[in-house]
Amino acid sequence: MSTILGISGSLRKASFNTGLLRAAAEVTSDDVQIDIGSIADVPLYNADAEAAEGLPPAVQVLQAQLASADGVLLVTPEYNNGIPGVFKNAIDWMSRGEGLKLFVGKPIAVIGASPGGFGTIMAQNHWLPVLRTLKCDLWTEGRLMVSRAGSLYDEAGNLTDDKTRAMLGDYIKSFAASL
Repeated sequence: MSTILGISGSLRKASFNTGLLRAAAEVTSDDVQIDIGSIADVPLYNADAEAAEGLPPAVQVLQAQLASADGVLLVTPEYNNGIPGVFKNAIDWMSRGEGLKLFVGKPIAVIGASPGGFGTIMAQNHWLPVLRTLKCDLWTEGRLMVSRAGSLYDEAGNLTDDKTRAMLGDYIKSFAASL
């Protein structure tokens, strides 16, 4: 069985991206497991705090999930045509201490959902230099950008559009097959 660590870069309760991650876990085949990580309790990075207290518990949990995963699925919102600060902050924390070694060679795929017409193309592109620096193995065999997400989700942030769920299932199947 392949294990994928899925992380949404949104803190919003009814987030389209968190809903996309939940849907990915739902449409995954029986031989693939998506473990959903959370950035909700990751504090802003502060080197002084790290030196005094070490890695925060939320970061330790994410690092443990990363260590046991065969691959990573980043589900990114797009804020002002770029990476959300809270998401980048969480990845920065995860790379601290022994965490950097956990990223090296790790297969990573990036998807996202947006209420706009271009999906998350800019945010996905902004992840490229970060993932190169972490020496990840970026999976580029497919792309998934969910545009006009407001019409594809219910009020609780659940992906309800069957066509998008089918595309998501195909995407996850292809990514998992590469692990």
